[in-house]
Amino acid sequence: MKTSFLRRCAFCAVIALLSACAAYSGSGLKPGVDTIENVVAVMGAPAMRWDDPDGRVQLAYPRGPAGTQTFMVYIRPDKRLDRIEGVLDTLHFARIENEKSSQADVLRILGPSFPGWTAYFERRNELVWEWRFCNDWGQMARFDALFDATTGIVRTTYQRTEYRGPYGATMSCAH
Repeated sequence: MKTSFLRRCAFCAVIALLSACAAYSGSGLKPGVDTIENVVAVMGAPAMRWDDPDGRVQLAYPRGPAGTQTFMVYIRPDKRLDRIEGVLDTLHFARIENEKSSQADVLRILGPSFPGWTAYFERRNELVWEWRFCNDWGQMARFDALFDATTGIVRTTYQRTEYRGPYGATMSCAH
């Protein structure tokens, strides 16, 4: 009897974890069907929200610092889900332009960085925001945007592999 109860508890725990993973990315939500209310019910409160004049809404769901993804949810003017994109990748990083993109632009493209990784370098008058992501080679990496602290314009960006294993080994992303 005791073993049967423990098995049922373990089974329920596995089901709960699997359903939490689906909610993590919003993968169970259906474009054109689910509403903004459904998105918030499944994914939780967004970290940031943009309301466009045409009625479109964009929601940011950063899943760091331990996670390696930020999900942007795009809502149509009819308040139904348009799409969900994972934005911490080279395609989205390439949209950030040196000497042109502002902090607001970067937030709209990538969502907020982890505040604990924000740094200010007084001598350079430079503010650095950092995101952790899984790079194209399946390794843990960091993406940095370096801003002129006065103007808020991107000076440069770069990405680097995260070295955390023994003897400088890179950490692989678990998929």
